[in-house]
Amino acid sequence: MLHHIQNKVYHVEILPPKQDSEKLEADLELFATKYARVMESGYCACITDNAMGHLAFQGSELIQELDLPVDPEKVMIHLNTFHTKEDLHTILDFCRDKGIRYLLVISGDGSERLPKLQPSDIGAVGVESVTSVELLRYIGRAYPGVFVMGVAFNPYEPEEHEFEKMERKIAAGATFIITQPLIEKNAVVDRLLAKYPEMPVIIEAWMSKKISLLSEAVGYEIPENTEFDPIETLKMLHRLYPTCGVYLSLLGFKTQYHLIADTWT
Repeated sequence: MLHHIQNKVYHVEILPPKQDSEKLEADLELFATKYARVMESGYCACITDNAMGHLAFQGSELIQELDLPVDPEKVMIHLNTFHTKEDLHTILDFCRDKGIRYLLVISGDGSERLPKLQPSDIGAVGVESVTSVELLRYIGRAYPGVFVMGVAFNPYEPEEHEFEKMERKIAAGATFIITQPLIEKNAVVDRLLAKYPEMPVIIEAWMSKKISLLSEAVGYEIPENTEFDPIETLKMLHRLYPTCGVYLSLLGFKTQYHLIADTWT
């Protein structure tokens, strides 16, 4: 991963099919097609974990059921706190056995339909609920030396609080960072890069033209009439943050994928 970040390899988000999909076979086939395309491109497939709290299949499940090939340098599994302890270990055991090393460990978006790890499940003391910090610490303890774990950084949250959380995440075992989506130069991310010059940072690029969804993701209102060209913004982010890797969220595989290879220049 660290090698890949330096060598400008994209991290391409792939959303698993929802469990209540009415066209599950087609969705599974589409997932497998996207995964294969990312592998062939030499990029890293980043598979989300119940994104936005929607009940979806887990990345490890899909790799197993669809018998997808695993290149340890090209797969990242997202893992949040909304699991039973048994399911958590099923996922981690599978990843270990398949050679999947890269995890993005996040607190996650919950819903009433999802179970949540309890502090007693993972031996966390002095906390009321499990966050990414406790989950990082537990994985590092239960699977020593097995995984390379990254975390999220949100420059739109209160700044000092977010940096204090980052200190705790790093102390718990985080070794790389993925930001929330950027659409311009960001002073808080600039501070992050200056504070942790040795830490690989991956900038998230928002590839959907839906500004309302982006507003929701970043937590502040972006006027609906804002001109937003994802490909041009991606080129700008490369210029602004040339040492960072880039995570592509909501990438259009039909309309945009063929364009992204040329955005580094």
